[in-house]
Amino acid sequence: MATVSPSWAYTLQLPHDPRAPGIARATLRTVLAAHELTELIPTAELLASELLANAHRHTRGPYALRVRPMEPGRLRVAVWDADPRVPPGFADDGVLPALPPWDAEDGRGLHLVRACADAVGVSVLRELGASKGGKLLWAECR
Repeated sequence: MATVSPSWAYTLQLPHDPRAPGIARATLRTVLAAHELTELIPTAELLASELLANAHRHTRGPYALRVRPMEPGRLRVAVWDADPRVPPGFADDGVLPALPPWDAEDGRGLHLVRACADAVGVSVLRELGASKGGKLLWAECR
């Protein structure tokens, strides 16, 4: 009989298709419910939505949603894409671009991520052999 819960992590590979972010959000809700983390669903879904939308809008290739627990009650939601460019707000300086005008139709996503996450970060990945390189934007919530 196991006395420690096994660790888990999920990665969902997504094509560059306008339906992919919705499929990823539904998968995220299912994963969190299965691991009895339903209290994290609203925040995790918002973080994933913004990161997925950023990958879909600013890249042309596939991307991936990654979900894993960091410690009890803390979750990391990450999105990988093949573009190594780091968006403002995730760069080392951590400076966000100015908020767009109130009537702008975009430009608030990374502001929402920074406001709702307990921590954010980026890993720029080098191409090694079969590895695709690119970047992994992540956000954590409790």
